[in-house]
Amino acid sequence: MSAGRVRLPLVALGMLALLAGLWAGLIRIGWAVPPLQAALASAHGPLMVSGFLGTVIGLERAVAVRHPIAYAVPLMSGLGGLGLVLGVPAPAAPLLMTMASAGLVAIFASAFRSRPALFTGVMGAGAIAWLVGNALWLSGVPIYGAVSWLGGFLVLTIVGERLELSRLARPGRLSRDIFLFAVTVYLAGLLLTLRAPQIGPRLEGPGMLGLALWLLRFDIARHTVRQTGLPGFIAVSLLSGYVWLGISGSLWILFGGSVAGPLYDATLHALFLGFVFAMIFAHAPIILPAVLGGPVSYRANFYGPLALLNLSLIVRLSGDLGGSGEARRWGGLLGVVAILAFVANTVRTVLETRQAHRGH
Repeated sequence: MSAGRVRLPLVALGMLALLAGLWAGLIRIGWAVPPLQAALASAHGPLMVSGFLGTVIGLERAVAVRHPIAYAVPLMSGLGGLGLVLGVPAPAAPLLMTMASAGLVAIFASAFRSRPALFTGVMGAGAIAWLVGNALWLSGVPIYGAVSWLGGFLVLTIVGERLELSRLARPGRLSRDIFLFAVTVYLAGLLLTLRAPQIGPRLEGPGMLGLALWLLRFDIARHTVRQTGLPGFIAVSLLSGYVWLGISGSLWILFGGSVAGPLYDATLHALFLGFVFAMIFAHAPIILPAVLGGPVSYRANFYGPLALLNLSLIVRLSGDLGGSGEARRWGGLLGVVAILAFVANTVRTVLETRQAHRGH
């Protein structure tokens, strides 16, 4: 079986989790949409983080490792997402996702042994954070008790990847030390959530803020933003995401430890939607060719979903912090539209590019 035939079903599982997660998000924020099954709304977080992003990140790692067994990671997380969509009773989905995260830890442990590097260690720490978050959920801890660890999975994975790419600019010793200090503070906050769930998140905040400032200062996007075409779009997406990471860190300092309500909504979505999805918008044109085996051509309309994503967050957080439920609901809906527009735009671009190449 060709690599493409193996990868496409895994991409489909990830996309199913994304679509179901967005639907669940609309239910949670107050839109009267029919639930696909009774427990879907409560599965919003696991669907988005483990079902979608865990599958996509696991698939990216499997492609990089080039070993068939590595594909077990996105397969298990994808099947876990499918279980949540279908309403399969616990502990099937949490168990599958915990096994997937354990597999990702093993992949990074092997990579670190063969090539020790700070960026590999940071991404490996992200995989461990995913494992801890899923294990907490599997053990019966509510999602709000595991959400810091699920966020840690994405923050550490992304900043580790950006650190790897920053080597092209040859950062100095001071840059490396600042990065390591910010990561250490962030990890300390994560660990503290296990014993002091009201205090730990407030320590994560300075770590996130420090990482955002480091990225804004040292990431190569500062230089490529002056370029046109795809490099310029990627840089704008990255820089907007770093701003949202800084906003999120500030909110975690102020409101970290919230477990429900508008402030909880603001702290989580500045991170998971503002930072993480801006990173997805930026990296998709790079990752998709490697995963799907075909090029992605740049289109100027890539900026549309990115602009709408940022607008949606401004509206949503204005509602959260200003006490307007309507603004929060409409901001949430605009965010869903932005993500769907990005997916549709990307799929269309991939298909058009493939057809153009076949024509030649």
